[in-house]
Amino acid sequence: MTEDLGRANPRGLYFIVELANAVQEGTPGAAELRSLLDRHGAPAFTLTEPEAAGLRAAAAELVAVLSQDDPDVAAELLNGLLDRYPAQPRLVRLPGRTWSLHARTPAGADRTHWLLSTSALALALWLSEREGCAWGRCAAPGCARFFVDAGRRTPQRYCSPRCATRVRVAAHRSQKRS
Repeated sequence: MTEDLGRANPRGLYFIVELANAVQEGTPGAAELRSLLDRHGAPAFTLTEPEAAGLRAAAAELVAVLSQDDPDVAAELLNGLLDRYPAQPRLVRLPGRTWSLHARTPAGADRTHWLLSTSALALALWLSEREGCAWGRCAAPGCARFFVDAGRRTPQRYCSPRCATRVRVAAHRSQKRS
């Protein structure tokens, strides 16, 4: 199994964030997790309920990283994951694409090892490239979803345009009442 960890390509990070959000918002079963994996181009494999439980537990470790806005603490957590779940980085060229960095999980490793090794490596690369925690939790009241900040200008504060609009509209209405 491999995961694309390409430079300035947060595609794999969107999977991590979606998984963390799914686990935060409930207890997704094997079918829901398999659907999430399919949406993000993971290799085809059967996902059993015990494996789904392992992925949910792994996602909880990723939530701990995504909850950080201190890069030193995030780096410490990521280094701990990389120590426990080492990945083998390698360059891969997929059809019609340029070379990109992928992680190959050691033979015999379970799905949890795969998820944590590739996710830790992807988040570590993103942290080092962006020089900080380029992810966060939505600032909209009542929303606790995570997001990946792939922008180049001001730091992202909301998980979606919908949340950002909801906050702006509420502020506008509050200002009109004053």
